[in-house]
Amino acid sequence: MTRPPLPPFDATTAAQKARAAEDGWNSRDPARVALAYSPDTRWRNRAEFLRGRAEVEAFLARKWARELDYRLVKEVWAFEGPRIAVRFAYEYRDDGGFWFRAHGNENWDFDEDGLMAERHASINEHPIAEADRLMRWPLGRRPDDHPGLSALGL
Repeated sequence: MTRPPLPPFDATTAAQKARAAEDGWNSRDPARVALAYSPDTRWRNRAEFLRGRAEVEAFLARKWARELDYRLVKEVWAFEGPRIAVRFAYEYRDDGGFWFRAHGNENWDFDEDGLMAERHASINEHPIAEADRLMRWPLGRRPDDHPGLSALGL
């Protein structure tokens, strides 16, 4: 199975890859998202270390069970060969109705089939008031005309 665009990446294909990842995560469908990763993918997400698609899928199911109304925006920071660095922000609420915004950076390394073989994520989050939310589109894919991170001042 291949997952275009394939490495090596240029500015256009790196942006396409980042948007595809954003769209997948905004679906909040763990099984669908896990297919973007190689069968033996290796992850570091904050202090969690995952191996393989099954662990990624289980992690994402846990994540989206507690991070409700999740909306994410990604932006390419740098790219070279099979690697892309992105920065991101996402907003969600917990089951108590409290809102949060998380900011982070990811380093991605892709195999020759365009599957993500490694993902290293550093993430910080803070509470926000509902009135301070910036990501207010209907759940699912971010509309093309919705501002990205830089335009949002993030």
